[in-house]
Amino acid sequence: MKKLFIVFVIATLGFSCKQNITESDLNNLNGYWEIEKVILPNGEKKEYKINETIDYFKLVKNKGFRKKVMPQVDGSYLTNNLKESVHISLEEGSAILHYKTNYAQWNEEIIAVSKDEFIVKNQQELVYHYKRPVKFSVK
Repeated sequence: MKKLFIVFVIATLGFSCKQNITESDLNNLNGYWEIEKVILPNGEKKEYKINETIDYFKLVKNKGFRKKVMPQVDGSYLTNNLKESVHISLEEGSAILHYKTNYAQWNEEIIAVSKDEFIVKNQQELVYHYKRPVKFSVK
């Protein structure tokens, strides 16, 4: 019980350190992102050592799309025509990503975003930590 309380306190402190998101911060979302880890609601971590797919964001004035791409050995990305429409709402320092496809709609709250880091929390309380991918090279 004591361990559970400690995990709860640490998780609460971590989430209370949310970045105050501005319009200029959102420009950092454009480009490629790969999942580094996911923090589950109970505080458990799932690490991602290798990602078969990477997220690509293209946003202009808080609207655009996200699509999944597959990195190739030559440094290029394999893609298809599937993409998710995205728009971002900003309110009092909070930023919400609103996703929409022909089949579903969902939201994620941006916890932090910079040129090298991107953290979001989804409606199931999963916290995704993204980083910029390093291009694959054969040496």
